[in-house]
Amino acid sequence: MSTQTTNNKQQTTNGPLVGIIMGSESDLDIMTGAAEMLRQFEVEPELTIVSAHRTPERLREYAQQAKNRGIKVIICGAGGAAHLPGMVAANTILPVIGVPVKSSNSIDGWDSMLSILQMPYGVPVATVALNGAKNAGILAAQILALHDTSIAGKLEAFKEYQDDIVMESVKNVSRLGFRNEFDR
Repeated sequence: MSTQTTNNKQQTTNGPLVGIIMGSESDLDIMTGAAEMLRQFEVEPELTIVSAHRTPERLREYAQQAKNRGIKVIICGAGGAAHLPGMVAANTILPVIGVPVKSSNSIDGWDSMLSILQMPYGVPVATVALNGAKNAGILAAQILALHDTSIAGKLEAFKEYQDDIVMESVKNVSRLGFRNEFDR
């Protein structure tokens, strides 16, 4: 059982807050990036395979039961025709984040990107970059942080860390002798 801070009050939940699903095991290398990012913010996700085309009943059940199981955000990774995120969004009121995956049967990733981006009115899917599962994890954490001060604090620290990395790179470039009037 895990505890999370919500509006500075303690709320107990029995399961994961983020579901990460993918169309096939071949998407696992990409989609583990979402889980890794969520774990940095101490959000333990669930991860499984749900195929829009091969297991449509499993998809419907997953999407319809997610909210009652305590899931707050669903991240869906799919390649090729990439119908998974849209079909999940059609079957739940939860926010859905789509990760287009450049798969072996993909047209250089364009088919999956367009399939996820071009959702019809009434069925929104937030879409990240091709193979952008890490950003999907961050976005899911940002959604959770709206009502969880602990996650919000971890996100703020992450943003500061990113700033520190860039500023160290600025120093490294300067050490190489390149001119930089901006940072004088």
